[in-house]
Amino acid sequence: MTLVEVDGEREDLAIDLVYATDRNFTGRPIYRRAVCYLHADALAPLRRAAALARPLGLRLKILDAFRPAEAQWVLWNHTPDPEYIADPRRGSVHSMGAAVDLTLTCAATGAELDMGTAFDDLRPLAWHGDTSISTHAQRNRHLLLGLMSAAGFDFYSREWWHYQLFSPRGRYPVLADSVLPVGLMRA
Repeated sequence: MTLVEVDGEREDLAIDLVYATDRNFTGRPIYRRAVCYLHADALAPLRRAAALARPLGLRLKILDAFRPAEAQWVLWNHTPDPEYIADPRRGSVHSMGAAVDLTLTCAATGAELDMGTAFDDLRPLAWHGDTSISTHAQRNRHLLLGLMSAAGFDFYSREWWHYQLFSPRGRYPVLADSVLPVGLMRA
């Protein structure tokens, strides 16, 4: 297990772990603590993506990263829809520390770019390539996709915010909250 804590200030990233708040599709906090972790292998391309965004006056904002297996069960029990929620019996790439959910912000103001939907919108409107959103939002999604792809990430076609390492299954184990020095989950 090689999870590392992501320090937003040191990495020049904004971090807003939505599952540590009630601003997620369940309407309640899932994590007890808002601390961001990723597998070390995912941190390197994240740093590259952040470096590619900087000259454009943009900053990455992490919305979720490592998600303990216990949290995946909470999400699945709330919405058991395999189109949007990974079945915890198979395991989520987030629970391997190999995925990150994020958006782009204006580096000067911190304002999020319009992506056409909010994070965790569980409708086809949130899919990459959806053309029913504004052309401005489509450009922003393509910009995020380009930055993350150029940095070495794969994407999930049904969530504009989700990026992951290529072929993580079999390379990274699904991890529980207990692997962390101080867990994220509620007691």
